[in-house]
Amino acid sequence: MELFTQAIGNFFSISPILTVILGCIIGVSIGALPGLTATMGVALILPITFGMEPLPGILMLIGVYFGGIYGGSIAAILLRTPGTPSSAATAIAGYEMTKRGLAYKALTAATLSSGIAGILSVILLIFVAPQLSKFALNFSAQETFALALFGLAVITSVAGKSLVKGLIVGFIGLIIATIGTDPINGFPRFTFDNYNLTGGIDFIPVMIGLFAAAQAFQSLEEAVSKGYVIKKVEKIKLKWVEFKAIIGTILRSAGIGAFIGMIPGAGGDIGAFVAYNVTSNVTKHKKEFKEGNLEGVVSPEAANNGSTGGAMIPLLTLGIPGDAVTAVMLGALMVQGLQPGPQLFQQNGEMVYSLFIGMILANLTIILLGLVGVRLFIKVLNIPKTILMPVILVLCAIGSYSINNNMFDVYVMLVSGIIGYFMLKYGFSASPVILALILGPMMESNLRRTLALTDGNFFSVFTRPISGTLIVLAIITLLMPLILKLFNRKSNVEEKL
Repeated sequence: MELFTQAIGNFFSISPILTVILGCIIGVSIGALPGLTATMGVALILPITFGMEPLPGILMLIGVYFGGIYGGSIAAILLRTPGTPSSAATAIAGYEMTKRGLAYKALTAATLSSGIAGILSVILLIFVAPQLSKFALNFSAQETFALALFGLAVITSVAGKSLVKGLIVGFIGLIIATIGTDPINGFPRFTFDNYNLTGGIDFIPVMIGLFAAAQAFQSLEEAVSKGYVIKKVEKIKLKWVEFKAIIGTILRSAGIGAFIGMIPGAGGDIGAFVAYNVTSNVTKHKKEFKEGNLEGVVSPEAANNGSTGGAMIPLLTLGIPGDAVTAVMLGALMVQGLQPGPQLFQQNGEMVYSLFIGMILANLTIILLGLVGVRLFIKVLNIPKTILMPVILVLCAIGSYSINNNMFDVYVMLVSGIIGYFMLKYGFSASPVILALILGPMMESNLRRTLALTDGNFFSVFTRPISGTLIVLAIITLLMPLILKLFNRKSNVEEKL
């Protein structure tokens, strides 16, 4: 409490507060643009902070990080264009609500769930960081493989109307994920002597193509043939009764996101899909959930923003980055003379608690920016598609190119966009492909490590409590749609009799 009191005295001055707010504004702006991820935003702002004092400099990066994760939901909900990988799951339900004229309500729910989950994850970071970090260290190759497998089981929830089509697309995504260099032996696979494929196919250009470019192509077609523009935007505010009904979903998803975020190598994108899957299985409104409702929006948003505080836990207490953004943050802390790890709290306790306060302020700023800006955000829906969609395609190209400064990624995005266009036309969901590309390499590398460590004994994953439990949950998740289908068929037969 003494350190916390001192931190409050140090924090509440003009410089730290302004840098947090400025960082959040920059982060939201970057996150809302396709391809410009939170990781990229932090990396771009990092050189600017080198000449700043340690506290304001790190707080600006935290603001960009937190704001970037939230900002991805804006384009995901309004245009089915995930601004960041972690908002891909949000686009599923969010865009369906936008098509029904409920963009205002969806954005409000996303803002509140993002901010609340972010604050909860910081509180978790403050009180139980050391204990949770020790638990996260129990995740070896077996547990990480099981987590990735459980994440892949989410395909049953994001497969769209046809489970078979979803599984087919997910399988194709796993095949694409094998392109590149073998993670264990280093042999090239399916590269066809093209050096651009040696590192594999980056899932971000594929995601931009399948979601953003494909939707742009379809909208342009509709605009030319039908003059189609989404003009109906009902400014229906989120009612207290509705918010109260989704509080449980927010809390559960924030916990899932924080837990997955603190596992090194995982991140908000995995947490968002897992939370979406869990919500789809426990919701009492399954029909509404499939058509896009508030639960489908807040569950991934609470999870990916909850993962922000979770990812900071191993970073600050053990010096281990929880995801790509915190890997950049690790470098920033070290440049500022702070060595993350067990000694950080003893040697720089006052600074650490000042960062905690800044994280809470960053999430409060996100809530304020989102609630104030929602009226401005929805104006984008009134722009004619013949103007908006070409702009979106240009942003897609810029975002894809900026990842590696390579035109090959732009070509990948365009090919993915054309394929995604036909997938939309014939009822194939794009989400299983992205899920497979994110989790496939993680699952393969950890399975190979497991087999190497256990002399080829795959069943060792069942003998460890955490991995065994996750695999059982994955099997249940995969079989649940079939079980429910058989149960419903039996119920219908009994009703007819």
